[in-house]
Amino acid sequence: MTVSMNFETFISEKTNQTNNKLNQNSFMKAMTTISIIALFLISCNDKNAEAPANAAPTLPVLNIAYSSATTETEYPVAIQGKTDVEIRPQVSGTLDKIFIDEGAYVKQGQPLFKINDNSYRQEYNNAQASLNAAEAAAINAQMEVDKLTPLVQNKVVSEYQLKTAQSNLSIAKANVQRARAILANAQINLDYTLIKAPVNGYIGRFPRKQGSLISPLDPEALTRLSDTKEIYAYFSLGENDFISFKSISEGNTITEKLKNIPPVSLVLSDNSIYAESGKIDMIDGQFDKTTGAITLRAKFPNEKGLLKSGNTGKVKISMSHKNTIVIPQEATIEVQDKLFVFLLDDKNKAIRQPISISGKSGTNYLVKEGIKSGDRIVLKGFENLPDGATVIPEKSDKPVAKL
Repeated sequence: MTVSMNFETFISEKTNQTNNKLNQNSFMKAMTTISIIALFLISCNDKNAEAPANAAPTLPVLNIAYSSATTETEYPVAIQGKTDVEIRPQVSGTLDKIFIDEGAYVKQGQPLFKINDNSYRQEYNNAQASLNAAEAAAINAQMEVDKLTPLVQNKVVSEYQLKTAQSNLSIAKANVQRARAILANAQINLDYTLIKAPVNGYIGRFPRKQGSLISPLDPEALTRLSDTKEIYAYFSLGENDFISFKSISEGNTITEKLKNIPPVSLVLSDNSIYAESGKIDMIDGQFDKTTGAITLRAKFPNEKGLLKSGNTGKVKISMSHKNTIVIPQEATIEVQDKLFVFLLDDKNKAIRQPISISGKSGTNYLVKEGIKSGDRIVLKGFENLPDGATVIPEKSDKPVAKL
């Protein structure tokens, strides 16, 4: 009997424990379901709720006004000496002597090269002998005329003989003239065997050495001679640049404008500035049909010989602009090769405005069209600013641009 009661009690306890576990699992599932529903409702409420409006940004603003500015434009140049000539032989022969060294400074008329002159001296001697023979023949013809003239007058001989003698005299005189011309030509060729400097200047390198056979038809010159006490820097301007260039100086004609053009600088290949300033003194008479550009020349002093023919560099031209609008480059944004600024209206709404520029001055743009004096533009901080957004202008006593 006791055993039966204990077994029933054991079964009852196990049943109660199982029911408790089932109740706990049901409770947890219910709580989980409620939490999920609560989170879903909160999420829906967040999506349906309106976001608070963003406050207008405070950005620096630039007041536009007319001012003066100077732009500097650089153009590549080809540098040549004031006189830059090729030294070429005028006659063929063997190069016998070289009187100077490469790179030497020579004066006009100074001997440079000597060509073997044996054959040319022989030609000269032959021409001299031919002239002597022609002159002797002319003397004989003259004597014959002188002898026959009185005889014809006295009718001792016929007039026909005198005319024949006079004709022979004319031929003899013509032979003398021809012999003199041949002699002069032989003298010229003989003189050409000594090559002299045509101008003062510096000698270039020697591609042909002593003993070489040289000729006027050689594709390469014996050397080059450059007078570089003054150097010429040649550069080209396109048609639009040339129109702008003409406006930098006063004058009604090109000659007057050239006199009033301000000095220019020469930027060397290492980006250093040549110590001497130059002057533009020549404008080509016409545009190149192929390139559409016109050539200008700037002259620079070079007494110290620091510049040589063949140097490269850039000529820097400064242009003054009065009553122009100047804005910092950082106040612009480029979109598809076009420049824009954010222009503020009366209600401080920023509107994207296209502009065109006429040049650069340091880190600033010179504005040609798009904005005018009295306008206001956003200076910076507009990278993520939507078109038409309201802006609070920032008050600052500091200059916003170096103009």
